[in-house]
Amino acid sequence: MTETTPNTLDDLAGRGGKWLGLSAATPERHTAAVVADRFEQIAWRDTYAQSAGLRELAEELAARHACAPDLLTDVFLAAYKVSPRLREHADMSPSRLLNHHIMTALMESPEFDELRRETVGDPYAAAMAVLAQTAALRGMLERLRDAQDRAERARQVQQGAEGAADAVGEALRQAAEAADEDGAVPAADADAVHRAITAAEAGEAAARQAAGEAARALSPATHVIRSGAREAATKAAEAVRQEATLMKAWGVGPGELERMPFDERARLAERLRTGRLSRWAELIGRFRQMAEGERARKVENAVGELVGVTLGNDLSRVIPSELANLGLPELRAVFAARYAAGELMLYDIQGEQTTGKGAIIACVDTSHSMYVAGPGGITREAWAKACALALLDQARRAKRDFVGILFAAADKLQVFRFPADQPAGITQLLDFAETFLGGGTSYQRPLTAAAELLKEEFDDNARTRGDIVLLTDDECDVTEEWTRGWNDAKHQLGFRVFGLAIGAPRAADTGSVLEALCDNLRSVEDLTDVHVAADLFRVI
Repeated sequence: MTETTPNTLDDLAGRGGKWLGLSAATPERHTAAVVADRFEQIAWRDTYAQSAGLRELAEELAARHACAPDLLTDVFLAAYKVSPRLREHADMSPSRLLNHHIMTALMESPEFDELRRETVGDPYAAAMAVLAQTAALRGMLERLRDAQDRAERARQVQQGAEGAADAVGEALRQAAEAADEDGAVPAADADAVHRAITAAEAGEAAARQAAGEAARALSPATHVIRSGAREAATKAAEAVRQEATLMKAWGVGPGELERMPFDERARLAERLRTGRLSRWAELIGRFRQMAEGERARKVENAVGELVGVTLGNDLSRVIPSELANLGLPELRAVFAARYAAGELMLYDIQGEQTTGKGAIIACVDTSHSMYVAGPGGITREAWAKACALALLDQARRAKRDFVGILFAAADKLQVFRFPADQPAGITQLLDFAETFLGGGTSYQRPLTAAAELLKEEFDDNARTRGDIVLLTDDECDVTEEWTRGWNDAKHQLGFRVFGLAIGAPRAADTGSVLEALCDNLRSVEDLTDVHVAADLFRVI
């Protein structure tokens, strides 16, 4: 040690004081770019614990990118929080500056604002947004691997520099213990302080250089980050919107989704995406929207327009000449007999009919031919079941029971009951929509089952005027004996039968069995058109 080298405690402390202050004033370095309070952190931890997809993604990315788990947390919080805010650049750990750059680009993109309309306050939707951005995030991390490696090196060098600063403090402490009453420090202890200060200076220079290299590596990556962030946000917004549309099409409301456990909601979403009718969610949604509009237009007991004379037993529409018979004692018995037989002459009025009060029963043909696709690639089965689901909505609004009967050949039948006083569970709803029996076609068994259900309803609640809707693409024979029993049941219970011949115009031909069975029959040729059944929802 030369004579000019200070060996007093004051001199040593004067030279090393910078490092003492630096060590004490080193700010906390954060690995999370998005500021979050305790409750938002709990939301992330709970969601992460419930989502196998998030855990698998974090493990996969962490194997190659140490910053990935923190990045996933940031993306979730940015989507979930009402007013997300980024930390200051200087408060970030050097190893997470890449995350900060990615989150800055992501949160500044208009696509991310669009995404947040679907995800704010909804942890499931925010988690889905993270998963939907997997490919884009993985691509950005891979392309920016060199920048991240340099940032990680800057972190390590910074830690070394902070350790060197701490070593100065320890050397000064030992020097103070060894100093005499005049403050003179033994040469060995003074040398230790000098070496510690030299190491701290070198560490500071190395940290500065490493930070500069990391910043320079990130600079040309700005375009990659911005384009990747916009791509990620666009895909996530589309995925979240599609799922929301899917849920809405199937009648699952936001309130029900919020109450649904995470795993159950994830399983439901997966089933809706991959189920038998997943391709036809838009058709189901259009059917339900059309039916809702028709319900708004419904006019019950409308007088309508006089178009002629018909037969029946509605005393409110009996023509004057029939009423005149009541004035003649000898003709009163004839009037009563004609009333009982439904053969009084009535004014035929075109207008809305009075809706029924009994159950609405949709008999849906699921024979092999129903799998045939029509215009737009829509299958007859998809059209029929979309119509049936809209009829279920109709029953719900009117507080009427709904029954879905799936049929094919005489030995294939499945009944799904949806009582008016019980919630229509989505699982049962999907079971009804996705069941396909296959085989031939028989009208007798499903219609008999429908009539028996209406008879049961009549016996239990004295409720009549149910409605049966037969959705089929086929024509089949029925026996005379069965027809007599069917007509008797119809007369006793007062139910109506509506027929929809889907993609098979000949089934609706004059003189067909289907025409004979139905009070109201129409042919559906264009399967892209849901309005062909519009008036059905005004009269049922």
